[in-house]
Amino acid sequence: MITVDDLDAHARSLIDANLYLTLGTADANGRPWVSPVYFATADYAEFYWVSARDADHSRNIARRPQVSMVIFDSQVPAYHGRAVYLSATATELSGRDLDRGIAVYPGPATRGATGITLDDVIAPSPYRLYRADVTQASVLCPREPRRPCPLHAINADHRTPVHP
Repeated sequence: MITVDDLDAHARSLIDANLYLTLGTADANGRPWVSPVYFATADYAEFYWVSARDADHSRNIARRPQVSMVIFDSQVPAYHGRAVYLSATATELSGRDLDRGIAVYPGPATRGATGITLDDVIAPSPYRLYRADVTQASVLCPREPRRPCPLHAINADHRTPVHP
């Protein structure tokens, strides 16, 4: 029988297995925008990425910091979706927050990305380091097609809260 702790571990494994998340923002008029961003996290509660200040999602965050994110396994067979859904508040980092962000981003060397320095993410560089602080997390409850999920006995796709 699957447990809530198993779902927390499931969320962590999906996050750990991926290099990119899909970042959802909205402009001042509420028009949605999604972007794939390479991310790093040290604790599953804060997610870091580097983007150009003039990217649509960066401009949107400056005006409206509420974001949504999804991290999913795009390699599973059809009807076997595996995903983590995150709601968060995002910000462009400055001051001491940059030191913490640079310590976390881009994550372990095994992820294959090159580290950054302070000069990479402050003026005159066009790039900035961002952090999203997670306020809610859920997973698509894992189940086999046409079968109820073992934890909730629901025979339809549904999300359940997690604390990765």
